[in-house]
Amino acid sequence: MTQRYELKTIQTIQTINQLLDSGTNKISVLLRHSARYFSDDARLEPFMGLTDTGKQFAMDFGALLPPKLSLKLSSSFMGRCIETSYLIDKGFTKKNNLFLEPNCIHETLSPFYIKDIERTIQQIETEGNDTFLRNWFDHCIDDDIIEHPEKTATLLTQFMIEQIKPLKENQIAVCVSHDWNLFPVKEFKLGLKHEEYGNVGYLEGIVFFEKENHYYITNHQAAPQIL
Repeated sequence: MTQRYELKTIQTIQTINQLLDSGTNKISVLLRHSARYFSDDARLEPFMGLTDTGKQFAMDFGALLPPKLSLKLSSSFMGRCIETSYLIDKGFTKKNNLFLEPNCIHETLSPFYIKDIERTIQQIETEGNDTFLRNWFDHCIDDDIIEHPEKTATLLTQFMIEQIKPLKENQIAVCVSHDWNLFPVKEFKLGLKHEEYGNVGYLEGIVFFEKENHYYITNHQAAPQIL
C-alpha cells in the first residue's frame, strides 16, 4: 500500500520564523513525523518506520531551524516519531555544532485517544480514514472505541502549553507526533476541517506560543488564535 502526503517542512519553518521575527521567543510545535513506510496490514501500523527519503527530510528540517534557537525534543513512543526526532537533532547539531539533550518520550504524543484498537482498525478498514475521522469528530463513534474528540484536542493543547512554560528565551519545544494527533487540534482549536484544508502533511506543524502572558495557536493555514 502506498499513500502520498505533501511535505510541509517549508510551511512549518516559515511559521516559526514569522513568530521569531515578530519578537515571540517561547514556542512549542506539535509536528507530524517524516515520510514513512505503509503496509496493507493495519495491524503493522505501529511498526512502520521512516523511508530513506523520510530520514533525509527529517535531517533537512533540523538543518533549516533557525540557528539562534535551542531545541527541546520529545516524541511519541512509535519508532517513526523517535527516528524523526533523532534526525531533526542530527540535522540541527551538524549544521550548528551544538549539543542537545536527548529526546523524551511522552504518551500524549502517541495515539492515547484510541481505547479499543481492534474495533478502531475494523472500522477504519470498513470506512476509510477520512470517513472515520469525520464520524469521530461528529460524535458518531462510541467513546469506548475512541476518546471524545474535543477532549482529545484539549488534552493535546494543554500538553503543548505545558511544554512552553519551562522554556528559556529562544528555546523551542519540538514534539513529534502523528497526523491523527494534529487532526483534532486543527478541527476544534483552529477551525480547519480536513475535508476543506487537506491531510496533515509530513513535518507539518501546529505552533503554540506565549505572548504578553497569553497563549496562542497557529499554523500555516490559520492566523494566530488565543487559547
